[in-house]
Amino acid sequence: MKVAPAISVDQVMTEERAAAFAKRSLKAGTKLAGLKLAIAMMDLTTLEGKDTPGKVAYLCHKARHPLEPRYAAPACAAVCVYPAMVAHARRALGTDSPVKVASVATGFPSGQTYRRIKLEETRRAAGEGADEIDMVINRGAFLAGDRAQVFDEIAAIKEACGSAHLKVILETGELVTYDNVRIASQIAMEAGGDFIKTSTGKVNPAATMAVTLVMLEAIRDYFYATGIRIGMKPAGGIRNSKQALAYLVMVHETLGEDWLTPERFRFGASTLLNDVLMQLVKFVDGNYQSSDYFSLP
Repeated sequence: MKVAPAISVDQVMTEERAAAFAKRSLKAGTKLAGLKLAIAMMDLTTLEGKDTPGKVAYLCHKARHPLEPRYAAPACAAVCVYPAMVAHARRALGTDSPVKVASVATGFPSGQTYRRIKLEETRRAAGEGADEIDMVINRGAFLAGDRAQVFDEIAAIKEACGSAHLKVILETGELVTYDNVRIASQIAMEAGGDFIKTSTGKVNPAATMAVTLVMLEAIRDYFYATGIRIGMKPAGGIRNSKQALAYLVMVHETLGEDWLTPERFRFGASTLLNDVLMQLVKFVDGNYQSSDYFSLP
């Protein structure tokens, strides 16, 4: 494990700077482009015990066609499902879809299972067609001070992914401090993660502007040190288009335009999509549609 010493995070400055991004004023053209970009960056998710092949197929259709063609809404980035639903998602999307299939793995959301099971779950999900694997780190090991175990497990899961990209979920709401978030971000990047992700969406607090800023700055510094571009995914708690646009402003000002692409930034917030679609329809038609106009994510 070759994790560089973490930079201590100034909590006051981080929270003040993060709050400032939400106050930016955007011109109409920039806002419209931002709304479309946000759609293209969304991972639509269904992670429930009552998931069925039909529900997954419906989610895949919505990801491919969020609105009727006249609104020129792009397809979403991915659908995210449990491993047992990967084959159904792959079948529903087909081989020519721009929408990726993502699968949670490694004992999601707690991560409290044996490593051999985590590795097998990852291999099976990738083997059945997952383009991306969303793993959870061992927060128990991290908080107990065993960073080497966390590093080694991420590296092993990365190898088990094969050609699939690996998103490493830190579950920041359980890491307690910004310093811990910074350290966990570094471990995840050094161990081979292609993305770092705030949360499972099952724990509160989930994504916040401040914790996302800490992770973005870790990505920036890692890029300066290595030349490697790591992706970022805030997940959970982002519910409206105003928040989404604030996140995009923060990404632009912290990492630059190279990260304003679905290959390097994602939103894990299915409830966000309908609000963004409502705003997009308002731009085109001049008035809001009822929320009943939009299907549930």
